[in-house]
Amino acid sequence: MKKIVFAGIVALLAIACAEKPEKKPMYTLFVGTYTDGDSEGIYTYTFDANTGELSNQKLAAKLTNPSYLTISDNKKNLYAVQETADFDSLGGGVTAFSLNKDVLELQNSMGTQGAHPCHVSLSGDGHLVVANYTGGNVSIFSLNDDGSLTENPQVIDHKPLDSVKTSHAHMAQFNADGLMVTDLGLDAVKRYNKKGDEFVPAEQNSLPFEDGAGPRHFTFGNNGQLLYVINELNSTISVFEKAGNGNYQEVQVISTLNAGFDGESFCADIHLSPDGKFLYGSNRGENTIVIFEVDEDSGQLELVGRESVHGDWPRNFSMDPTGEFLLVANKKTSNIAIFKRHAENGTLTFLNEVKHPDPVCLVFLD
Repeated sequence: MKKIVFAGIVALLAIACAEKPEKKPMYTLFVGTYTDGDSEGIYTYTFDANTGELSNQKLAAKLTNPSYLTISDNKKNLYAVQETADFDSLGGGVTAFSLNKDVLELQNSMGTQGAHPCHVSLSGDGHLVVANYTGGNVSIFSLNDDGSLTENPQVIDHKPLDSVKTSHAHMAQFNADGLMVTDLGLDAVKRYNKKGDEFVPAEQNSLPFEDGAGPRHFTFGNNGQLLYVINELNSTISVFEKAGNGNYQEVQVISTLNAGFDGESFCADIHLSPDGKFLYGSNRGENTIVIFEVDEDSGQLELVGRESVHGDWPRNFSMDPTGEFLLVANKKTSNIAIFKRHAENGTLTFLNEVKHPDPVCLVFLD
């Protein structure tokens, strides 16, 4: 009898252990902001990947308009634009920080040689690029061994490329082929390859869009074979497929808005789920995150639905390192909304929010 009871207890303990959910880690979230209101710069939060809650808000660095942030692959540096027109006589600035866990230490700042820098990214092999929106150009910096910025960046000026439209570089990102830049004002994505120590126009130097589309941000799918571009001004997503010759061809354009929406709306950010099965985009005005399923074979998009952002003017949004949560920076309502992401169908369920002044960019340290 004792053996039977003991065996039952062991079985119950085994079941209890098996059903106990795996404990997920805590992550640091960096928040970039505009500082013309109550914000003072870059902030950090602790994100609980078990509950989806943010806590422990701290001011990590005082900085003017750090509206876009990026973290190096080795987690030793964080970079922030200063989205102004008066960092120096030529425009805005970019700042390098050394990163020790969630502590930022200023390394140096450089002028970007264009007004209102709005995006910054890294090559992974010692280069950093900044897109200057009002300046209509991009600046490519070399990095020192400690991650700090060197002087005299290469500047690629888009203003001479069109005598009618006004250049507004909005995003610049390195990829395996070189460098790609969205230019909202020129309705184009510009492509560059590295030749020697400089970046020069690629063979397919421009991907055209409909007049007034306003390409803003992009992301790659299927190991770079697919390119998804979200268009700010006509609220669409353009899908491009890479051909055998290395050129991209447009295969789909799909609206991000509900067919019944008749107000003004402007797209902002775009991200694929970690498994590549779902694509998300933010609508400022409709104030939603639109959700698409990605066809496994063609990479084209089919609408799943949309979710209210529980705020106004969603800018950047980000998925946490587990891929189970999606966080949205709502600028006009000064809140960060947190959603549970359902991996099987891609849908979002609102969990909670935290108030935060003028949030613009959300970056996780994993």
